[in-house]
Amino acid sequence: MITSPSNNRIKEARKLQRRRERYAQGQMLIEGVRLVRDAWQTGAALRHVFYAPEVLEAESALAELLDLLAAAGIELVPCSMSVFATLSETVTPQGIAAVAGLPRLHVPSPRTLTLLLDQVRDPGNAGTLLRSAAAAGVDLVVFGPETVDPFNEKVLRAGMGAHFRTPIRICEQWDEVLAWVDIHQPLYLAEAAGVVSYDEVDWSVAATLVVGGEASGASAWVRRQAVAITIPMQGETESLNAAVAGSVILFEAARQRRLLRKSVRHVGGALTG
Repeated sequence: MITSPSNNRIKEARKLQRRRERYAQGQMLIEGVRLVRDAWQTGAALRHVFYAPEVLEAESALAELLDLLAAAGIELVPCSMSVFATLSETVTPQGIAAVAGLPRLHVPSPRTLTLLLDQVRDPGNAGTLLRSAAAAGVDLVVFGPETVDPFNEKVLRAGMGAHFRTPIRICEQWDEVLAWVDIHQPLYLAEAAGVVSYDEVDWSVAATLVVGGEASGASAWVRRQAVAITIPMQGETESLNAAVAGSVILFEAARQRRLLRKSVRHVGGALTG
């Protein structure tokens, strides 16, 4: 059992709490039963798993996960609770953390729906949008310039495993964004002052939705290129949180696409019947 925070393995794992180290090593530190389980179940490369034996008796889900990981041949590294706390950035650690390879999932082609985060600096908003994108069937999430690192610990926690299910690409310059966003397809910007209602958009065709940050909004490049769409409000409410607004629009797109698939199946059944 590791009992010293000066242990080399612990020191190396703690380095991954910094963005520069994550990308230099191609690895990240993930924490919590759900996140480690999701990473393992989706085939992410787990280098080794740290856990605190003191938590086992109170956490049956942790014990079950450790048994599965051990059976899969993944190295388990026990630590004292005080040492494990140095790996955790949560108030109440769940007693498990893992060093995992940064996921780089295959981007489908052709893509039908892309989400672009533009200057979204709040990690909770970014993680929530990524989670909604995974649930709504988005093909690709692009983290654009001046957007928080998707592998930031708070983004990972808010994403609830979406990092391992939805392709992500990080673009620090706008010319990099253009490699993933087709400007010949419709580009929509979620904005309170938009002139088109989000449910009037035809989401059955390939498109990109842009969500800007709450503080500074979207960049000038996006404003020049995109059609601003809005969510009509009642009463005195002026706008929604960026993550909520983006999620509402993504699920409207998913609803329209679901109806289209049902219609196609119905027509196909009628033709063969």
